[in-house]
Amino acid sequence: MRGLVSYRGAGKRGIDLALALVGLVVAAPLALGTAIAVFLAMGRPVFFTQERAGINGTPFRLFKFRTMTLGGNGESPDCSDAARLTRVGRWLRALSLDEIPQLWNVLKGDMSLVGPRPLFMDYVGLYSAEQARRLDVRPGITGWAQVNGRNQVGWDQRFRYDVWYVDHLSFRLDLRILALTVARVLSRDGVAQEGHVTMERFTGSGTRGE
Repeated sequence: MRGLVSYRGAGKRGIDLALALVGLVVAAPLALGTAIAVFLAMGRPVFFTQERAGINGTPFRLFKFRTMTLGGNGESPDCSDAARLTRVGRWLRALSLDEIPQLWNVLKGDMSLVGPRPLFMDYVGLYSAEQARRLDVRPGITGWAQVNGRNQVGWDQRFRYDVWYVDHLSFRLDLRILALTVARVLSRDGVAQEGHVTMERFTGSGTRGE
C-alpha cells in the first residue's frame, strides 16, 4: 500500500517530469517539422488550444498541433469537423503527432503521460458518480482506454476502462500502457469512430461513442 501511495503521488509525478523533459528534447526536430507542415498547409496559428477538465475537474488549457481549418475562407460557420479536417491534419492524427505539445502540459503538471484522456469541461456535469472517478487522477496523453480500442469503443466502456485504471494504477501498468501505445500508434488502429473525426459527443450515461 505504501508503494502504491508513493507512486500515485511523487513517484508518478517525478517520472512524468523526467520522461516529458527527455521527450521534448528528443522530439524537438519532429515537432519543428510538424509545425512547419501545419504552417504550410493551414497557416497560423500552428497550435490548437482548448479548455479541458483536469484532475478533480479543474480546467486547464490543452495544447495540440492544429489539424483543422479555422472555419473561414468561405466555409459555413457550422461546417463540420470532418469537412474542416485537412489532409495534413488527418496524417498528423493517424501518427499521433498532433499530441506532441501535450508534453508541455505534462511538464506544467496539468497532465500525466498515462491517465484517462482529458475531455471537455461540459462533460463533467454529465458523469455519473462512478464515471466521475476518472477525475481522481491527472489526465494522460495515453491511457488504458486508448490501448483498448481508442476512439472505437463506446462511452460507457471507455469510462469503465478509465475507472479500472484509477483502481489499478501502478508503475508496472503505466509501463505496459506506454508500450502498448507505441504498438497502437504504429498500427494506426482506432483513430476515429466510423462516421466521426474522433467520436460523437457524450450526452450523458448510456451514450455510445465521442
